[in-house]
Amino acid sequence: MTGRDGSTWMPTSYRTHTLGEIARGGSELIDTEVTISGYAEAIRGRGAICFLMLRDGTGHLQAFLKKDNLDEESFTNIQSANRESTIQVTGKVAQKRPPKVKEGEPTPAAEYEVVASSATILSAAEAPMPMGVTDKVNVELPTRLDNRHIDLRRSHVNAIFQLRGKILQYGREHLVTEGFGEMNSPKIIASASEGGTNLFPMKYFETEAYLSQSPQLYKQLAILGGLERVFEIGPAFRAEEHDTYRHLNEFISFDIEMAFANDEDVMCVQERMIHHIWKSVAENDQNLIDIINDWREQQEPPLNPITVDVPSLPFPRVEYSDAIEIIQAAGENITWGDDIEAHHADMIAAEYPGFYFLPRWPMSMKPFYIYHNSDEKGPGGGQLSRGFDLNYGRDEMCSGGQREHRTEILIENLKNMGLNPDDFSFYVDGFRFGAPPHAGWGLGVARLLMVLTGAGNVRETVLFPRDRRRCTP
Repeated sequence: MTGRDGSTWMPTSYRTHTLGEIARGGSELIDTEVTISGYAEAIRGRGAICFLMLRDGTGHLQAFLKKDNLDEESFTNIQSANRESTIQVTGKVAQKRPPKVKEGEPTPAAEYEVVASSATILSAAEAPMPMGVTDKVNVELPTRLDNRHIDLRRSHVNAIFQLRGKILQYGREHLVTEGFGEMNSPKIIASASEGGTNLFPMKYFETEAYLSQSPQLYKQLAILGGLERVFEIGPAFRAEEHDTYRHLNEFISFDIEMAFANDEDVMCVQERMIHHIWKSVAENDQNLIDIINDWREQQEPPLNPITVDVPSLPFPRVEYSDAIEIIQAAGENITWGDDIEAHHADMIAAEYPGFYFLPRWPMSMKPFYIYHNSDEKGPGGGQLSRGFDLNYGRDEMCSGGQREHRTEILIENLKNMGLNPDDFSFYVDGFRFGAPPHAGWGLGVARLLMVLTGAGNVRETVLFPRDRRRCTP
């Protein structure tokens, strides 16, 4: 059987077909005996008939149960079952009787059902449930996250996480087409990847260790080993006390590193990858966008529909110095060398809606491993770096840049930032035997999904988020 995306779903011991397969292609299955399984979304009818609306991860389908066609115990059990019970039905596919329409109105598309010859409750749901699935009742985010396994049964939530899988799939396939090979870096490290104190300490046998902030140093070492182009899709951990709509303490990101490249080269890789993701979703996954939009339309008041507008290439480049001038022109009190915060980015986004890069940040605001040319200066002689951010509107999506490959400059940068070069000897030593110029970036998957789905909180786009207050489920 075929999934929504054209994939092949093989029959299993509990079903011969998915609900979505029958709902979309039932004309070829009429009078065919099938076995289906799903959650009971609605159970209607009393007496001798019962209409059972089932839902699985592929769609919805009605099963028609008639008392004369089933043993009495099975019929009674199904008719009195709680919603969300898991039920298996065997029967023949039939076309539902079309609804009456007024003369001149279009004939609705054919709908199909399964006329049951047997039915079994695989797992009975208890009542009451901690939250509803189809009820039009607002459920607060903490309750949803406490019961994420139930929240996922809501069609629009399920669609969001199917789209998350698509982002990972399309992003990975694009990087492979550009010659990148996938790697895996360790998540238990002996010292900070990027400096600072935002580390989660842990005991590694008799040694003090930390959870990795980033694969940064290790993907660079892979480049020094001659792998040329590498990418990783994996977790990183930041012990930051942020409590905002866009920060988490564990997140998944796309990370790349590329030999013989500068910051502009890897910005081009990133914008091509995002373009490919958006284009692929627009071509293949509009059904998932439609599910989310159906939910948005039902809200009070209705939310604006989301559209998958494939971004044009290249993305705008708004250099840091130019961004400061835009913010100043908008009346904000900001000077060169200050950070560009979210409310500042609103002023830039007014001129550059959508995705835009912010390159050429001051070196003082970037990590020790970012490259700089000594003759590239900002106002007042401030040293410019080859580091950049990617923003969408007010939100930072990514940071990256060309890396420092000169050993003596690396050591000088570490000292300037108050770090002990001896703590980074495993890293610096890798540059002592020839190192190509190279560049890379890290791009958060959840923030990309926020843009694609219109989610207002990053926790909406992570199955089991980890923040300051949550480490379960």
